[in-house]
Amino acid sequence: MLPPPFLTPGPICGFPGPADTVTVARQLRGQERAITANRQTSWAFADAFVAEDDALRWARERAREAGLRSVSPGTGAALRLLAATADAKAVAEIGTGTGVSGIYLLQGLRPDGVLTTVDPEPDRQQFAKQAFRAAGFAGNRARFIPGRALDVLPRLADGGYDLVFCDGDRMESLDCLAESLRLLRPGGIVCFEGVFADGRTVDSGVQPAEVLRLRDLLRTVRESQELVESLLPVGDGLLCAVKRV
Repeated sequence: MLPPPFLTPGPICGFPGPADTVTVARQLRGQERAITANRQTSWAFADAFVAEDDALRWARERAREAGLRSVSPGTGAALRLLAATADAKAVAEIGTGTGVSGIYLLQGLRPDGVLTTVDPEPDRQQFAKQAFRAAGFAGNRARFIPGRALDVLPRLADGGYDLVFCDGDRMESLDCLAESLRLLRPGGIVCFEGVFADGRTVDSGVQPAEVLRLRDLLRTVRESQELVESLLPVGDGLLCAVKRV
């Protein structure tokens, strides 16, 4: 779980520094446990609020068997909402997995919309194809491209996408952001899954390179003059940004 920012010992990605932490911690001493419990309960309720059908449950089970981590129901619902809000006709997904996030994205797309989904493991994409069919989507609603994201994305059309969802290699986050901005139309949306990294992103302890790269991603998106950003506390953190018109 992501620790409350006011408990972070040092300034990470713009969170309060030591002096601010001490002041706020004194004011809230004795309340931290209640606040944390309330957040856990609220986040669990938000995920449980989303009803998933047989196709989504089947795709989740295939992901568990393969040792993959699927987006949470709350994250999926947020992606569906964003796709619908953008009236998306073309969406690119980095990281097909077994199709959980893809089903949510397709549910938010226009009836004539197409999901282009990229994954280095073709076997996973076969599971996703089955899941999409079980969810009632015609075969022409999704385009499956096997391969590494940074090999495939340069071949996709400039400004041809309404939303780009990134759930791939965290070490490639900044490169995927640059490619996503090229792919998006003005007013399009880019989303990154897993930016909390199980709470390590705001942990002041020594962290692996992939967590440091996520911090760079957060800082880059927040400081960009080209983007309007938001960090949603669903699942393991969903970073979203709209490309300015």
